[in-house]
Amino acid sequence: MGGTALLCSNHHTGAWTAGALTLILDSENKSGLMSEVYDRLDQYEGRSELTRNRYDVEVMKLVLDELCEEAGVTVRLHTQVTSADVVDGRLSSIQTHSKSGFESWEGRVFIDCTGDGDLGALAGNGFEMGHPETGEVQPMSLMAIVTGLSSPEIDRYVVESGGVCSDSPKDVLFEAIEYGGHSASYQSPSLFRIHPDVYGLMANHQYSVHCDDAEGISRATREARAEIHKIIRALKQQGGAFAQLRLVATAEQIGVREGRRLHGLYRLTVDDLIRGARFEDAIARATFCVDVHSTNPKLGKGYGSSGGKAQPYDIPLRALVAQDLDGLLMAGRCISGDFWAHASYRVTGNAVAMGEASGAFAGYCVANQCTPHTVCSDSEQLSDYFGQVDS
Repeated sequence: MGGTALLCSNHHTGAWTAGALTLILDSENKSGLMSEVYDRLDQYEGRSELTRNRYDVEVMKLVLDELCEEAGVTVRLHTQVTSADVVDGRLSSIQTHSKSGFESWEGRVFIDCTGDGDLGALAGNGFEMGHPETGEVQPMSLMAIVTGLSSPEIDRYVVESGGVCSDSPKDVLFEAIEYGGHSASYQSPSLFRIHPDVYGLMANHQYSVHCDDAEGISRATREARAEIHKIIRALKQQGGAFAQLRLVATAEQIGVREGRRLHGLYRLTVDDLIRGARFEDAIARATFCVDVHSTNPKLGKGYGSSGGKAQPYDIPLRALVAQDLDGLLMAGRCISGDFWAHASYRVTGNAVAMGEASGAFAGYCVANQCTPHTVCSDSEQLSDYFGQVDS
């Protein structure tokens, strides 16, 4: 099969829709594909009228489908990568399993957008996971979509800022849940308005669950789903603003904040964030804070910066290029970085920019019959690539 193929393990494009996240962080300074997505969402009235980085998950699924089709991308859903072949140090093919059975896909360049770095790990590329001292990972969360909150009284519980740093609505929502008889696993629960009577709810933490633990993820998903129902009941029984509260849906998959961080030709660190690093091979500028959700509920159930105050910083192309084998790029939270840098660049606005950059770089490598490693090691060829991208 020639051209570009997108292999998705779910029944639609994009893990962000599978997780029903409903908001896009660190997108305000992103152009290119991010702007295209926003423009298309607006055509379908798929963004919140009040806070423009909130979106309707169902509309987003349609938008991503359309953009892929218009770009000529072959999309295969319900397809899981199972193994990889590396020949002479280059990733040459991958194997998948689906309703069609086992299949092999050959390619010149592959991009790991699994979030968890699944393809990189299968291919033998090195990686890090978790806190460097404890090995603990940030908690998972199950998102929910709710309705029945049309009363003006609900406004005091709703986060309406462009980011996630407005603590007052989260505090009063947490207190309301506790007053209803449930002690939430996440002490900073959030309601995001999507449409006038449709909200996203993030109110759950599942601690100490690793991305490569199928049993742990299964258990965490069931526990999280049960807790969402407990939270709904705790709020609803109070009446008032929550009298007509209804749970519409929980996400089809639990949201994983932290998986593998694949080794790349450059490793972003918290020092890069603190100094506001600039790189000649920059593919995006990140502006999000260091957002570490508690890895240990005994020490707290919220989130914080862990002492790292980030300045706007560049994400270099080299952090998207696998270190230990050629022919593999990555995008999203599985790129190369340390625990704290990952806590900043992992959000959706940056993931979109990384995905666009890795796709453009892969296209350049294929068209010029070269590999990611050869381009990154040749300053003239690297300049030629950025000259073409910027033109």
